Amino acid sequence: MAQLIKIQDYISRYQREIFHYPGQFIRLKKDNWNKLLNSWELEIEEQDSLSSSEEEESNFSMWKSFFKKREKIEEDDNEWDNNEIPTNKTALIQYFLDSLIPFQLNWASTTVSEMSFLDKEFHSDYTLKYFLQRFPDTYLLLYNPIFNLKNTTLETDLILISPLGIEIIRLVEYQSSITIVAGDDRTWFLEENNIRSRIISPMISLKRTEKVVKSILSKYEINFPIKKTILSRNNLIEYNTEPFNTQYIGSDQHEKWLTDKRNFVSPLKHLQLKVCDCLLKHCYTTSVRRPEWDEDKDVYQF
Repeated sequence: MAQLIKIQDYISRYQREIFHYPGQFIRLKKDNWNKLLNSWELEIEEQDSLSSSEEEESNFSMWKSFFKKREKIEEDDNEWDNNEIPTNKTALIQYFLDSLIPFQLNWASTTVSEMSFLDKEFHSDYTLKYFLQRFPDTYLLLYNPIFNLKNTTLETDLILISPLGIEIIRLVEYQSSITIVAGDDRTWFLEENNIRSRIISPMISLKRTEKVVKSILSKYEINFPIKKTILSRNNLIEYNTEPFNTQYIGSDQHEKWLTDKRNFVSPLKHLQLKVCDCLLKHCYTTSVRRPEWDEDKDVYQF
Protein backbone atom coordinates (compact mmCIF):
# COMPACT_ATOMS: atom_id res chain seq x y z
CA MET A 1 0.00 0.00 0.00
CA ALA A 2 1.56 3.28 -1.12
CA GLN A 3 1.94 5.93 1.56
CA LEU A 4 0.07 9.21 1.32
CA ILE A 5 2.59 11.81 2.43
CA LYS A 6 0.81 14.95 1.19
CA ILE A 7 -2.64 16.02 -0.03
CA GLN A 8 -2.94 19.43 -1.65
CA ASP A 9 -2.36 22.03 1.12
CA TYR A 10 -3.26 19.80 4.10
CA ILE A 11 -0.73 19.44 6.87
CA SER A 12 0.94 16.04 7.05
CA ARG A 13 2.91 14.39 9.82
CA TYR A 14 5.33 13.23 7.12
CA GLN A 15 6.27 16.90 6.79
CA ARG A 16 7.42 16.86 10.39
CA GLU A 17 9.41 13.60 10.41
CA ILE A 18 9.80 12.13 6.93
CA PHE A 19 12.69 9.94 8.07
CA HIS A 20 10.51 8.33 10.75
CA TYR A 21 6.94 7.86 9.54
CA PRO A 22 7.42 5.80 6.32
CA GLY A 23 9.27 3.07 8.20
CA GLN A 24 6.83 3.34 11.10
CA PHE A 25 3.88 2.85 8.78
CA ILE A 26 5.38 -0.26 7.18
CA ARG A 27 6.07 -1.83 10.59
CA LEU A 28 2.60 -1.02 11.95
CA LYS A 29 0.90 -2.29 8.82
CA LYS A 30 2.79 -5.58 8.94
CA ASP A 31 2.19 -6.13 12.66
CA ASN A 32 -1.51 -5.34 12.48
CA TRP A 33 -2.03 -7.46 9.39
CA ASN A 34 -0.48 -10.45 11.14
CA LYS A 35 -2.72 -9.90 14.18
CA LEU A 36 -5.81 -9.58 12.02
CA LEU A 37 -4.94 -12.66 9.95
CA ASN A 38 -4.38 -14.76 13.08
CA SER A 39 -7.65 -13.57 14.61
CA TRP A 40 -9.54 -14.25 11.39
CA GLU A 41 -8.12 -17.78 11.08
CA LEU A 42 -9.15 -18.55 14.66
CA GLU A 43 -12.62 -17.13 14.07
CA ILE A 44 -13.11 -19.21 10.93
CA GLU A 45 -12.04 -22.36 12.80
CA GLU A 46 -14.40 -21.65 15.67
CA GLN A 47 -17.33 -20.49 13.58
CA ASP A 48 -18.54 -23.97 12.73
CA SER A 49 -18.86 -24.86 16.40
CA LEU A 50 -20.97 -21.81 17.27
CA SER A 51 -24.74 -22.03 17.39
CA SER A 52 -26.76 -19.56 15.35
CA SER A 53 -27.59 -17.51 18.43
CA GLU A 54 -23.95 -17.39 19.49
CA GLU A 55 -23.00 -16.25 15.99
CA GLU A 56 -25.52 -13.45 16.17
CA GLU A 57 -24.11 -12.32 19.50
CA SER A 58 -20.50 -12.26 18.27
CA ASN A 59 -21.32 -10.78 14.83
CA PHE A 60 -18.00 -9.30 13.84
CA SER A 61 -17.32 -7.76 17.27
CA MET A 62 -13.73 -8.90 16.92
CA TRP A 63 -13.22 -6.79 13.83
CA LYS A 64 -14.85 -3.72 15.34
CA SER A 65 -12.67 -3.92 18.43
CA PHE A 66 -9.60 -4.65 16.31
CA PHE A 67 -9.92 -1.29 14.63
CA LYS A 68 -11.35 0.50 17.64
CA LYS A 69 -8.52 3.02 17.71
CA ARG A 70 -8.90 3.70 14.03
CA GLU A 71 -12.63 4.15 14.47
CA LYS A 72 -11.93 6.74 17.15
CA ILE A 73 -9.75 8.63 14.69
CA GLU A 74 -12.48 8.69 12.05
CA GLU A 75 -15.78 8.45 13.91
CA ASP A 76 -17.76 9.64 10.91
CA ASP A 77 -16.39 7.04 8.53
CA ASN A 78 -18.71 4.03 8.68
CA GLU A 79 -18.11 2.64 5.19
CA TRP A 80 -16.22 -0.38 6.51
CA ASP A 81 -18.45 -0.95 9.54
CA ASN A 82 -20.46 -4.08 8.81
CA ASN A 83 -21.32 -7.33 10.52
CA GLU A 84 -19.94 -9.81 8.03
CA ILE A 85 -16.76 -11.77 8.53
CA PRO A 86 -14.70 -12.00 5.31
CA THR A 87 -15.19 -15.46 3.85
CA ASN A 88 -11.75 -15.78 2.23
CA LYS A 89 -8.27 -14.33 2.47
CA THR A 90 -8.69 -12.14 -0.60
CA ALA A 91 -11.74 -10.48 0.96
CA LEU A 92 -9.84 -10.10 4.23
CA ILE A 93 -6.95 -8.35 2.48
CA GLN A 94 -9.37 -5.92 0.81
CA TYR A 95 -11.10 -5.33 4.14
CA PHE A 96 -7.75 -4.55 5.75
CA LEU A 97 -6.68 -2.21 2.95
CA ASP A 98 -10.01 -0.38 3.06
CA SER A 99 -9.64 0.06 6.80
CA LEU A 100 -6.29 1.80 6.26
CA ILE A 101 -7.64 4.54 3.99
CA PRO A 102 -9.09 6.67 6.84
CA PHE A 103 -5.93 6.03 8.83
CA GLN A 104 -3.78 7.30 5.98
CA LEU A 105 -6.03 10.32 5.52
CA ASN A 106 -5.62 11.07 9.21
CA TRP A 107 -1.84 10.99 8.97
CA ALA A 108 -2.01 13.15 5.84
CA SER A 109 -4.17 15.85 7.47
CA THR A 110 -2.95 16.03 11.08
CA THR A 111 0.08 16.15 13.30
CA VAL A 112 0.06 15.69 17.07
CA SER A 113 -0.54 19.41 17.60
CA GLU A 114 -2.02 20.67 14.30
CA MET A 115 -4.77 19.70 11.87
CA SER A 116 -6.27 20.65 8.52
CA PHE A 117 -9.98 20.43 7.80
CA LEU A 118 -10.10 17.44 5.47
CA ASP A 119 -12.73 17.43 2.75
CA LYS A 120 -14.85 14.30 3.26
CA GLU A 121 -14.81 13.66 -0.49
CA PHE A 122 -11.32 12.23 -0.10
CA HIS A 123 -12.84 9.25 1.74
CA SER A 124 -14.65 8.28 -1.47
CA ASP A 125 -11.97 9.42 -3.92
CA TYR A 126 -11.49 6.31 -6.08
CA THR A 127 -8.44 7.73 -7.83
CA LEU A 128 -6.73 8.22 -4.49
CA LYS A 129 -7.79 4.74 -3.39
CA TYR A 130 -6.35 3.29 -6.60
CA PHE A 131 -2.93 4.85 -6.08
CA LEU A 132 -2.80 3.87 -2.40
CA GLN A 133 -4.02 0.29 -2.69
CA ARG A 134 -2.38 -0.82 -5.92
CA PHE A 135 1.24 0.14 -5.21
CA PRO A 136 3.85 -1.17 -2.73
CA ASP A 137 4.56 0.40 0.68
CA THR A 138 7.80 1.98 -0.51
CA TYR A 139 6.02 4.23 -3.01
CA LEU A 140 5.36 7.64 -1.45
CA LEU A 141 2.53 9.72 -2.93
CA LEU A 142 2.04 13.48 -3.07
CA TYR A 143 -1.57 13.87 -4.21
CA ASN A 144 -1.89 17.07 -6.23
CA PRO A 145 0.39 18.96 -3.82
CA ILE A 146 0.33 22.75 -3.77
CA PHE A 147 3.78 24.32 -3.84
CA ASN A 148 4.71 27.68 -2.40
CA LEU A 149 6.78 29.45 -5.07
CA LYS A 150 8.03 32.91 -4.17
CA ASN A 151 4.87 35.02 -4.10
CA THR A 152 2.44 32.48 -5.51
CA THR A 153 1.11 28.97 -5.03
CA LEU A 154 0.74 26.26 -7.68
CA GLU A 155 -1.24 23.01 -7.58
CA THR A 156 0.59 20.27 -9.42
CA ASP A 157 0.03 16.77 -10.78
CA LEU A 158 0.42 13.53 -8.85
CA ILE A 159 3.98 12.89 -7.72
CA LEU A 160 4.88 9.27 -6.98
CA ILE A 161 8.30 8.76 -5.42
CA SER A 162 9.85 5.28 -5.49
CA PRO A 163 13.25 4.28 -4.09
CA LEU A 164 14.67 4.74 -7.60
CA GLY A 165 13.06 7.93 -8.87
CA ILE A 166 10.18 10.36 -9.22
CA GLU A 167 7.24 9.74 -11.53
CA ILE A 168 4.99 12.72 -12.29
CA ILE A 169 1.59 11.41 -13.37
CA ARG A 170 -1.23 13.14 -15.22
CA LEU A 171 -4.44 11.12 -15.25
CA VAL A 172 -6.47 11.65 -18.45
CA GLU A 173 -9.67 9.61 -18.60
CA TYR A 174 -12.95 9.72 -20.52
CA GLN A 175 -15.66 7.26 -21.52
CA SER A 176 -14.09 4.03 -22.75
CA SER A 177 -15.47 4.53 -26.27
CA ILE A 178 -13.22 7.58 -26.73
CA THR A 179 -9.68 7.33 -28.08
CA ILE A 180 -7.12 9.89 -26.96
CA VAL A 181 -4.92 11.11 -29.82
CA ALA A 182 -1.63 12.69 -28.79
CA GLY A 183 -0.82 15.93 -30.54
CA ASP A 184 1.77 18.59 -29.85
CA ASP A 185 2.68 20.35 -26.61
CA ARG A 186 -0.44 22.54 -26.79
CA THR A 187 -3.28 20.51 -28.30
CA TRP A 188 -4.45 16.91 -28.13
CA PHE A 189 -7.60 15.31 -29.52
CA LEU A 190 -10.46 13.07 -28.47
CA GLU A 191 -11.84 10.79 -31.17
CA GLU A 192 -15.16 8.95 -31.17
CA ASN A 193 -17.04 7.64 -34.21
CA ASN A 194 -14.48 9.35 -36.48
CA ILE A 195 -15.25 12.72 -34.93
CA ARG A 196 -12.41 14.65 -33.31
CA SER A 197 -12.53 17.35 -30.67
CA ARG A 198 -9.67 19.37 -29.22
CA ILE A 199 -8.43 19.31 -25.64
CA ILE A 200 -5.59 21.11 -23.93
CA SER A 201 -2.46 18.97 -24.02
CA PRO A 202 -1.78 17.27 -20.68
CA MET A 203 1.89 17.83 -21.40
CA ILE A 204 1.48 21.47 -20.33
CA SER A 205 0.63 20.49 -16.77
CA LEU A 206 3.25 17.72 -16.66
CA LYS A 207 6.03 20.04 -17.77
CA ARG A 208 4.96 22.68 -15.27
CA THR A 209 5.10 20.15 -12.43
CA GLU A 210 8.44 18.82 -13.66
CA LYS A 211 9.85 22.36 -13.68
CA VAL A 212 8.77 22.89 -10.07
CA VAL A 213 10.25 19.58 -8.90
CA LYS A 214 13.52 20.13 -10.76
CA SER A 215 13.94 23.64 -9.36
CA ILE A 216 13.50 22.40 -5.79
CA LEU A 217 15.92 19.50 -6.20
CA SER A 218 18.42 21.83 -7.89
CA LYS A 219 18.29 24.17 -4.90
CA TYR A 220 19.47 21.31 -2.67
CA GLU A 221 21.88 19.97 -5.28
CA ILE A 222 20.08 16.63 -5.47
CA ASN A 223 20.27 14.45 -8.55
CA PHE A 224 17.31 12.05 -8.66
CA PRO A 225 15.69 10.59 -11.81
CA ILE A 226 12.42 12.19 -12.94
CA LYS A 227 10.06 10.89 -15.59
CA LYS A 228 6.61 11.97 -16.75
CA THR A 229 3.60 9.72 -17.35
CA ILE A 230 0.26 10.36 -18.98
CA LEU A 231 -2.04 7.63 -17.70
CA SER A 232 -5.44 6.57 -18.98
CA ARG A 233 -6.90 3.40 -17.49
CA ASN A 234 -10.06 3.67 -19.63
CA ASN A 235 -8.86 4.91 -23.01
CA LEU A 236 -6.49 3.94 -25.78
CA ILE A 237 -3.82 6.54 -26.49
CA GLU A 238 -2.70 6.88 -30.11
CA TYR A 239 0.67 8.48 -30.77
CA ASN A 240 3.60 8.38 -33.16
CA THR A 241 6.46 9.00 -30.74
CA GLU A 242 6.74 9.76 -27.05
CA PRO A 243 8.58 12.92 -25.94
CA PHE A 244 11.90 12.54 -24.14
CA ASN A 245 11.59 11.02 -20.66
CA THR A 246 7.81 10.70 -21.07
CA GLN A 247 5.58 7.67 -21.41
CA TYR A 248 1.96 7.32 -22.53
CA ILE A 249 0.14 4.54 -20.70
CA GLY A 250 -3.22 3.79 -22.27
CA SER A 251 -5.77 1.14 -21.32
CA ASP A 252 -3.93 -1.49 -23.36
CA GLN A 253 -0.68 -0.90 -21.44
CA HIS A 254 -2.10 -0.15 -18.02
CA GLU A 255 -2.00 -3.66 -16.55
CA LYS A 256 1.64 -4.23 -17.53
CA TRP A 257 2.62 -0.82 -16.18
CA LEU A 258 0.85 -1.56 -12.90
CA THR A 259 2.25 -5.10 -12.64
CA ASP A 260 5.80 -3.79 -13.09
CA LYS A 261 5.19 -1.37 -10.21
CA ARG A 262 3.70 -4.05 -7.97
CA ASN A 263 6.55 -6.47 -8.68
CA PHE A 264 9.20 -3.90 -7.80
CA VAL A 265 10.85 -4.87 -4.51
CA SER A 266 13.13 -2.47 -2.68
CA PRO A 267 13.46 -1.03 0.80
CA LEU A 268 13.04 2.68 1.43
CA LYS A 269 16.16 4.63 0.43
CA HIS A 270 17.76 7.52 2.29
CA LEU A 271 17.98 9.61 -0.89
CA GLN A 272 14.31 8.91 -1.61
CA LEU A 273 13.34 10.27 1.81
CA LYS A 274 15.67 13.24 1.40
CA VAL A 275 13.95 14.08 -1.88
CA CYS A 276 10.57 13.89 -0.14
CA ASP A 277 11.85 16.11 2.65
CA CYS A 278 12.97 18.79 0.19
CA LEU A 279 9.69 18.74 -1.72
CA LEU A 280 7.58 18.83 1.45
CA LYS A 281 9.53 21.83 2.74
CA HIS A 282 8.25 23.81 -0.24
CA CYS A 283 4.64 22.65 -0.06
CA TYR A 284 2.01 25.19 0.92
CA THR A 285 0.13 24.20 4.08
CA THR A 286 -3.08 25.40 5.71
CA SER A 287 -3.65 24.20 9.27
CA VAL A 288 -4.82 25.16 12.76
CA ARG A 289 -3.73 24.09 16.21
CA ARG A 290 -5.56 21.04 17.56
CA PRO A 291 -7.29 21.91 20.85
CA GLU A 292 -7.35 18.26 21.88
CA TRP A 293 -3.74 17.45 20.97
CA ASP A 294 -2.85 16.52 24.55
CA GLU A 295 -5.40 13.71 24.33
CA ASP A 296 -4.08 12.33 21.04
CA LYS A 297 -2.09 9.48 22.52
CA ASP A 298 -2.82 6.89 19.85
CA VAL A 299 -1.34 8.62 16.85
CA TYR A 300 1.29 5.94 16.38
CA GLN A 301 -1.17 3.06 16.40
CA PHE A 302 -3.71 1.64 14.02
